[in-house]
Amino acid sequence: MTPSITTRDVTVASHDGKSFGAYLAVPASGHGPGLVLCQEIFGVNGFMRRAAQLLAEEGYVVLVPDLFWRQQPGIQLTDGPADMPRAFELYKGFDVELGLRDIASAIAALRELPEHCGGVGVLGYCLGGKLAYLAACRTEVDVAVGYYGVGIEDSLDEAAGLRGRLVLHIAEQDGFCPPAARQRILEALGGKPGVELYVYPGMDHAFARTGGDHYDKPSAMMAHQRSMAALQRAIGPEFDYSYLWDKHCEYEFGTRDVAATMATMVAEPYVNHIPTMTGGVGHKELSRFYQHHFVNSNPPDTRLVPLSRTVGATQIVDELLFCFTHTTEIDWMLPGVPPTGKYVEIPLVAIVKFRGDKLYHEHIYWDQASVLVQVGLLDPKGLPAAGRETAAKLLDETLPSNTLMARWKDSEGK
Repeated sequence: MTPSITTRDVTVASHDGKSFGAYLAVPASGHGPGLVLCQEIFGVNGFMRRAAQLLAEEGYVVLVPDLFWRQQPGIQLTDGPADMPRAFELYKGFDVELGLRDIASAIAALRELPEHCGGVGVLGYCLGGKLAYLAACRTEVDVAVGYYGVGIEDSLDEAAGLRGRLVLHIAEQDGFCPPAARQRILEALGGKPGVELYVYPGMDHAFARTGGDHYDKPSAMMAHQRSMAALQRAIGPEFDYSYLWDKHCEYEFGTRDVAATMATMVAEPYVNHIPTMTGGVGHKELSRFYQHHFVNSNPPDTRLVPLSRTVGATQIVDELLFCFTHTTEIDWMLPGVPPTGKYVEIPLVAIVKFRGDKLYHEHIYWDQASVLVQVGLLDPKGLPAAGRETAAKLLDETLPSNTLMARWKDSEGK
């Protein structure tokens, strides 16, 4: 059985001789760099716990301190209208100075955990976004990430104490950070060494809170990518994504071992072949897809020819040629099309996302028109489509360009 993350409740000693609770998520490896996750105004609720679990999948030992414990321990509210008045009441009664002392205590406790190794960072949302910024100014953390922090513009004088790396994600339409406040932040912090400021156009507060009214998946994905890049650069962990992806492909196309293929992925992965919308979401459906419609269904002579690879903070982008003879029905690429016996070469791009040392998802792109031309299902005459020529020109850029443009000759000499 593939190891999974573990979670537990722990107790943190405060600076004033008391103690408070915290939620701990530990990676499957059992160790990793530390990350203190600072709550929104709803306490250590389901969203914060799930966020901690996902960050643990990325390889971090994540500690989520209960920052409302001095008012009422164990607060777990939602962002629904019934809980909102209580959430704002707790926010207004929150003592920022004591909260920062509690974060410092949480950092110290995290460093002492046997699972912790390496550096420590702080990441926070909303109230926690401001606290992450202030922690970067006042504590010995290596990196801090703040999502739509509320009130940062009132603490810009603290920036003189900045140490380590700081990333702030700012929502352009955030009602809690109006344009004048946003501008003050950008002017005061922009250009400082180690500081990254990102404004998300059209986004409102809490655009990264899954399930919330203002959740925006594209912006949340982009913010996460930037956060992970900063965290990995400052405190790690480092993973050999090239090796992990190559092993996954070996199991898919070499040994054709479905169980081994799935073992390279997170517990609930997904695959999306964009042109044909084939693949699967979740372990059950993706296993079914791999077993019955992919791994054992590719033609025997299938080849992947790598052309380039870009390795990022959480993903790989592969450019390659996908080559095969259409001797079997290929459900995922040519569903319902009987074998034609035609040889096919197409450029293909794979964008592969990781969580820690496991694949999270694959987005696969290719030119379906080129495939259809090459197997004889699409006559390219009079259409802006080409066949095997697209693969040939990818390998030899000196081959003629603009052959599909009837008006190309009209611009000669102009």
